[in-house]
Amino acid sequence: MHTLRTRFANDIVAECMPSQKPSQDVIIFCDGMPGLPGKKKKLMEFYAKKGYWCFNPRYRGVWESGGSFLENSPVEDIRDVIDGLFQPVNSLWDGVEYNIDPKHIIIVGGSFGGPAALLLSSDPRVNAVITVAGVVDWTVPGETEPLDWLFDVTKASFGEAFRITKKNWDKLASGKFYNPVNQLEDIDPTKILMIHAKDDTVVPYVATDVFSQKLGIPLVSLKTGDHLSSSILTRWKMWRHIKKHLASLIP
Repeated sequence: MHTLRTRFANDIVAECMPSQKPSQDVIIFCDGMPGLPGKKKKLMEFYAKKGYWCFNPRYRGVWESGGSFLENSPVEDIRDVIDGLFQPVNSLWDGVEYNIDPKHIIIVGGSFGGPAALLLSSDPRVNAVITVAGVVDWTVPGETEPLDWLFDVTKASFGEAFRITKKNWDKLASGKFYNPVNQLEDIDPTKILMIHAKDDTVVPYVATDVFSQKLGIPLVSLKTGDHLSSSILTRWKMWRHIKKHLASLIP
């Protein structure tokens, strides 16, 4: 199965894998950070075989996408992707156009991508949301990868793959930007399933546990696993949770 590339709203480059069955169901995979291009190929293959169009967009200012990272909320980047799905999707390699006209849209957010998924749950076009080790509160630091360290390492290790200023990065630590715990009005808990390991050293489990209980969101808690990758969603036991969640929301 080949991964296609497309572009949304001029700036946003996304990898795409067409459904292997006739379908109008879409999954958008929102990356963690830093995330590496091509890392979600097996994950997208798994879900494409189950009948989902799969998209893995790069946020503005990240990797191949244009713009400046975190100048605006990544929520708006993913919202632009959703807008674009209702127009012909153009394969950049061969110019083929795909008219998906989505019937159901599912958003999966891993780690850094968790807030994007959660904060789009109130969009009426979004049917279901799943987070994997997703951030719920940037003001609660983990044992490893504090924000200042992550900024320095990202700039040193990835250079212009991340076009970001320290001023924009520091908006995360303020707790007022891209921060689910302070934007509850943008969250529909009835659409959400959260997955998190209790021994996560990057994104604290306790913050997710408190958040999920407060909003009545089902939480799949794993005893171990540290900072989970979205690739866990291909495991049979986890797929059973996903399938049950989606069946409860999508006829």
